[in-house]
Amino acid sequence: MIVSQILKSKADVGVISVKPTDHVRDAVKILSAKRIGTVVVSSDGVALDGILSERDIVREMGKRGTTCLDEPVSGMMTAKLVTCKPSDSALDVLEMMTEGRFRHVPVMEDGKMIGLISIGDAVKARLAELAMEKDALEGMIMGH
Repeated sequence: MIVSQILKSKADVGVISVKPTDHVRDAVKILSAKRIGTVVVSSDGVALDGILSERDIVREMGKRGTTCLDEPVSGMMTAKLVTCKPSDSALDVLEMMTEGRFRHVPVMEDGKMIGLISIGDAVKARLAELAMEKDALEGMIMGH
């Protein structure tokens, strides 16, 4: 399965974003309310400036305490992003995530972000592929 198929299968809730100037505390409220693990950081709602995850926030709180919650997102976000294309396979995305030790990948097309793939999305797609392969193999063995 490829990334474009994964995006089509997801509930169309859009990608939640915050501005680089927003406080981390505001991003935390969004993460909690939406029950998500990551927000995209964008100054204009189109360009991708970075990404902020629960892990980023917890790591900083562990180092500096809760005072970091009153700082701008831009100081805590990951600005150097790894992205994927709609034509990439679920397996490629899983390998990317495993090597980079992250759980979300923005999907880029023509310089614009068109979606966000989580590790759960990629695993679900890969399991669906494996189930189809298993069924096909069983069909061949049984002579169907």
